Amino acid sequence: MGLNCALDGPSGAGKSTIAKTVARRLGYVYVDTGAMYRAIGLYVTRAGADTKEKEAVVPLLKDISVELEYSDGEQRVLLNGEDVSGEIRTPEISMAASNVSAIPEVRQFLLELQRSIAKKNNIIMDGRDIGTVILPNADVKVFLTASAEERARRRCDELKAKGRDVSFEKILADINQRDYNDTHRETAPLKKAEGAVEIDSTNMSIEEVADRIEELIDEAIHRDFKVIPAWRRATYSILRFIVSIPFFLIFRIKYENTENMPKCGSVIIAGNHQTWFDPILIAIKVRYISSYMAKAELFNHPILGLAIRMVHGFPTRRSSNDVSSLSRAEAFIRKGYNLTIFPEGTRSKDGKIGKAKSGVALIASRCGVPVYPVGISFKRPLRFRSTITLKFGKPLDPEELKITSMSKSDLREAGERIMSKIAELVDQ
Repeated sequence: MGLNCALDGPSGAGKSTIAKTVARRLGYVYVDTGAMYRAIGLYVTRAGADTKEKEAVVPLLKDISVELEYSDGEQRVLLNGEDVSGEIRTPEISMAASNVSAIPEVRQFLLELQRSIAKKNNIIMDGRDIGTVILPNADVKVFLTASAEERARRRCDELKAKGRDVSFEKILADINQRDYNDTHRETAPLKKAEGAVEIDSTNMSIEEVADRIEELIDEAIHRDFKVIPAWRRATYSILRFIVSIPFFLIFRIKYENTENMPKCGSVIIAGNHQTWFDPILIAIKVRYISSYMAKAELFNHPILGLAIRMVHGFPTRRSSNDVSSLSRAEAFIRKGYNLTIFPEGTRSKDGKIGKAKSGVALIASRCGVPVYPVGISFKRPLRFRSTITLKFGKPLDPEELKITSMSKSDLREAGERIMSKIAELVDQ
């Protein structure tokens, strides 16, 4: 399960804008629950039914399909396959959404979809009852509000920018009416969730609110941070020494620039991938306990799979976007473990440096931790008493990776920066 941030508040408080901003910054999935209700309100309105009447709305649910898709970083709302992203933003449909959301069957209709998205991803979800009903165990709960007049002004400006002729007084009246409906409805009324942090955005900019929510998320990430127990560190040191003996007997292993090695845990160590025992070569010298990503197929072998798990290895599927492995990597880092990773994702057969996958840059950005490059070199073919050299480079701070968004291009460029630093450490 990913990290979940629940963002509740009244209509026009800026929840969607703020949620999109924070999601874009952190690379989280943005889930606009209000858009789902608007889509249902639109369908019911098109059908000519009364959006306030349960008996008129419930029979229509069986004919409704609501999906969220993401294209070029923008969320699109599909109603029975039709993109209605623009049409659902009118004041009329806003009121229709408020009406249908008061019907228990409508809320239950969407609940399973919303929770399913939250289980699989790091998400920012906004709505009216996210922290109270949909995600009561969310890691971060925020109640975002603003004065009714400020919310009406924002909505008025938004609609005028789209070329619509609107009245401030009418919009203010609609907002006051919707506030009343949302706070007085029988099912899941709008209220501040237990444990939620209230943010009044009346006199705050979008960036200021987003910064505050990012602070809360960062606090949640480190809330469960645990220093690895002394007995486990001691056991690891003993095993590290025992494992090193046969490798030093078989090969001549040289470590250079060791002053650049990590002086603490919770960092990423990234190297080029030359042999199956690369993780061991790094672990022999780095004193802090590491976790490791390993291809899922290795875990199918009962003995090998057990051995990998014993050294904090976990599976990753290279053929797909493996959200669970990324979450496991983040969890280990937050608990004080290092993450030893090979950005190329596969061993090099000829010693040449390959291209990095996006995972290393994504994890570094999400966790806000430095990346320590390591270059592994030897002459092929590898024989008894061959010399293997490991050079440690200076760490790359998250700022140096220059990840301004979670787009594929940004992550790819950050991965290339990491691989270029590794390449500088490899003896060609």
